[in-house]
Amino acid sequence: MRTKSILLSIALTLPILLPAQNKGRAGVTNVVQQLKQDTLFRDAVTGLMVMDPNGVEVASWNPDMPLLTASTMKTITTGVALVALGPDYRYTTQIAYSGEISNGSLDGNLYIIGGGDPTLGSKDSIATPINEVFAFWTHAIKELDIQEIKGSIVADDRFFTHEVIPESWSWGNLNSTSGIGPSGLSFYENRLEATLVPGLFEGDKVIIRNEYPFFPDMQFDNRLTTGPTRTRSRTSIRNSDLSPLIRITGSIPVGADSVNIAGSNKFSPLSCAWQFNRFLNQNGVATTQNIRMIDSENDPQTETLTHITSSTSPRLADIIWVTNHISNNFFAETILKTIGKERTGVGSYDSAYVAVTRVLKELGISTRGMTMADGSGLSRQNYVSARFFCNYYAALKKSPIYPQFFDSFPVPGGFGTLKTVIVRAPKKDRLHAKSGTLSNVRCYAGYVDTPSGIYTFAIMVNNYSATAAQIQVGVERFLQSLTEL
Repeated sequence: MRTKSILLSIALTLPILLPAQNKGRAGVTNVVQQLKQDTLFRDAVTGLMVMDPNGVEVASWNPDMPLLTASTMKTITTGVALVALGPDYRYTTQIAYSGEISNGSLDGNLYIIGGGDPTLGSKDSIATPINEVFAFWTHAIKELDIQEIKGSIVADDRFFTHEVIPESWSWGNLNSTSGIGPSGLSFYENRLEATLVPGLFEGDKVIIRNEYPFFPDMQFDNRLTTGPTRTRSRTSIRNSDLSPLIRITGSIPVGADSVNIAGSNKFSPLSCAWQFNRFLNQNGVATTQNIRMIDSENDPQTETLTHITSSTSPRLADIIWVTNHISNNFFAETILKTIGKERTGVGSYDSAYVAVTRVLKELGISTRGMTMADGSGLSRQNYVSARFFCNYYAALKKSPIYPQFFDSFPVPGGFGTLKTVIVRAPKKDRLHAKSGTLSNVRCYAGYVDTPSGIYTFAIMVNNYSATAAQIQVGVERFLQSLTEL
């Protein structure tokens, strides 16, 4: 009788569940058909795919066409990093010295040996406040009875190969805060910030204040002027890795409030050395005020220096959570080069691409439909197909790192880049997705958590002539249909 009761229960339940599931799938299929008929999407290049928990295709449109990814590329970088490095991986920054300590003096150099930590000096809430890090280093130095440093404070950034940015980034990305490359010794996310104060009268020079993180050799070529009242502030910051000369151009209107400006800092290791030098002086350790970059020909190798102490970054899983939630390009690029460093011994972009390909093959994922040109998606030479994204996400569901990876995706209405996406959808919390935008590129990819299991999806719209807002309407209609699966 018990068996009959169970069978009857199943029989009564199936007619209710299956039509509901089919209705959800039909809804997705109908929306995809509508997009195919929409001239805004027909005149663009659109690729999408939805895959059910069993790997069966639910809906698709050009699923094998490699398209520009924008920031959805970060999910490839971060997922591979979790597999290759582990969620508990931490970056290490070392303090060491050369020479001898005698009578309270270090007759030699103090070295800050970078380990690629992208959070060192960062203002992000996951980072240890820099004064706490400096205090920890200073305490260890004082424990050795070092009251004076007679040599230089040397910034050692050899952890990564020196590459200012990926070769595929455009000129317009060279100085903006969205286009900042990693360093073996990064500091303050390799950013440079300043406050601009307009003059009292039109034509007056604009004053530059509160430059951070400043160091003595940094110079400002101030070409800013005070513009007419009720005009817009227009400013631009330019610099290169050839010399620490920062050129700021543009205008700020009469009567305007001060303006905060930010750009990339190509000499962040020196900024780190100088800021630590100041902290030492303020806390009872005298220095010669000399800071410099590492000289590989004349400075000793890291392993021959005398180690003082080390500090570590937050867990990689926490850094990745921030990377995907707020779409932090700098973190993503650092993570990519770290994969190369730890898997091949060389911290370059070329080694990183080789390492990523190896990890994907280890996971049994075909790299067909994927071309990787950076870690963040800023490059317009990243090409990935919707099918690759779905297969990749499905493969990671079987990996031990899946819980941390899944958790790193934003949800609609929550913290991160999906805060304003499908916020009125009744089941919006089912969607866990990474967004990606560039000029004429709009993408979303990720997971849908449904009662029948986890679906994977990707939608990528390239080269559209409509406005981004118009394209977003159709994309969000598709995303909302996924939440009804």
